[in-house]
Amino acid sequence: MTSSRTGGQILVDQLITHGVQQLFCVPGESFLAVLDALHDASIDVTVCRQEGGAAMMAEAQGKLTGQPGICFVTRGPGATNAAAGVHIAHQDSTPLLLFVGQVARDAMGREAFQELDYGAVFGTMAKWVVQIDDPARVPELVSRAFHVATSGRPGPVVIALPEDMLTEAAVVADALPYAVTETHPGAAQLAELQQRLSQAQRPVVILGGSRWSEAATQQFAQFAEAYALPVYCSFRRQMLMSADHPCYAGDLGLGANPRMLARIRDADLVLLVGGRLSEVPSQGYELFAIPQPKQALVHVHADADELGKLYRPTQGIHATPQAFADAVAALRPASAPAWQAETKTGREDFLRWSDPAAIRIPGPLQMGEVMQHLREVLPADTIFCNGAGNFATWVHRFWPFRAFASQLAPTSGSMGYGLPAGVGAKRLWPEREVVVFAGDGDFMMHGQEFATAVQYGLPILVVLLDNSMYGTIRMHQEKHYPGRISATQLKNPDFRGYAEVFGGHGERVTTTEEFGPALARARASGKPAILHCLLDPEAITPASTLQSIRKAALAAN
Repeated sequence: MTSSRTGGQILVDQLITHGVQQLFCVPGESFLAVLDALHDASIDVTVCRQEGGAAMMAEAQGKLTGQPGICFVTRGPGATNAAAGVHIAHQDSTPLLLFVGQVARDAMGREAFQELDYGAVFGTMAKWVVQIDDPARVPELVSRAFHVATSGRPGPVVIALPEDMLTEAAVVADALPYAVTETHPGAAQLAELQQRLSQAQRPVVILGGSRWSEAATQQFAQFAEAYALPVYCSFRRQMLMSADHPCYAGDLGLGANPRMLARIRDADLVLLVGGRLSEVPSQGYELFAIPQPKQALVHVHADADELGKLYRPTQGIHATPQAFADAVAALRPASAPAWQAETKTGREDFLRWSDPAAIRIPGPLQMGEVMQHLREVLPADTIFCNGAGNFATWVHRFWPFRAFASQLAPTSGSMGYGLPAGVGAKRLWPEREVVVFAGDGDFMMHGQEFATAVQYGLPILVVLLDNSMYGTIRMHQEKHYPGRISATQLKNPDFRGYAEVFGGHGERVTTTEEFGPALARARASGKPAILHCLLDPEAITPASTLQSIRKAALAAN
């Protein structure tokens, strides 16, 4: 470019150069110059109702595509509202670029209106925090931001934009489009892995993390099948292996199958690909000894800093999941694996554990039958989205994830994620069916984004489970302080009416028999829809009630 452009124009041109097609924002006067540049740009802008929701929508797209989700928010309160999405991107290893307005350069350091030190605010959550003070450096620093967000272990980058910089003109060339580097395993490492597999008696595989692709999951499935390896997915990473695959044996989430955990504890070789084995998948850091697991550990990760960071691997392989899957897809064992029967037994245990027909809970609405109905009528590639709460167990345990990029759930355990994630997914892929599972407390964290779904005509389906409480906290309350209910009860609105006044479709479901017809009407409406499902408060988990938890706690005391 040889013509003069404002900082805002240069920035938008860089986004286009790097392939950005969508972004999410809550507008602010601090980046009006960017909004003006977007007026004539090819980028679709989704206007959101709260910055946390906007950041979560962008994070959801980053999770689905592996390309950085893009979010713009204003300074001060806008930035701090967006922090929840940044934290999710950090713990979930998701590429995200958060552009934040900043006060004018000549006012900085005076605690001007809504001024913040973004390095101090986001320094522990983001991979990199940078402020662009010169419009001529916009191409350089934005290019670096894309590379940082997608390299090694992906994560969020925060870019502060002083408002006067955005209106200042400069003559500068655009950067080249960013390119992601794949790190490949060496021939010697693959040979060593084959040797370890040939000597193993009880190997297991755990898949997790990011930087996967549909092709990579299919290639790894070929490798697992050739070696008859039992494959487990990390917490909220079930889309990495089809639940229909004969090697798939469950996920390392909350309330995990005890039989599965026993098999992993008894394994003599663990192949961990892409994941970090953080607190939840490691079952509170108890599944593997730190720093030296008793099982031989082969850890494959895209970031060299993660190898040995928590667990000392027997063999560390610095490689991205995509490159590793491509390398092992053609490997074959020299003889029939000795553990084939055990893999089959593990698979059978998983099928029994995840069978919703066997589940009965208190009350007239039976969630086991609800999940069975969803299995029968929804497409296999339906994208399921959820935030945090006991309600999510119904999805994680009883929905069979069979397609890559079909799960949006925060490993950080952030409430309110499901609805914004559903909006982000449907905005990205309008042809895909998107189902949001939410609890009553969880939904109200970002329920206002239902208006965003209506505004953009996004017919997402929200299955809202209402037990009039913060259920997870109440469950722990009964375990540790039985009978002493404090700060966990909720009085909720009529969520059917909530959907309707926003311009969506609403249904109220109180019995199992009502669910199927209500679901059919919601899907046929062509509108964003809420199924307000009233659960008996006693049905706190698929396997226990509040009374049984209280009784056990009192007996223990």
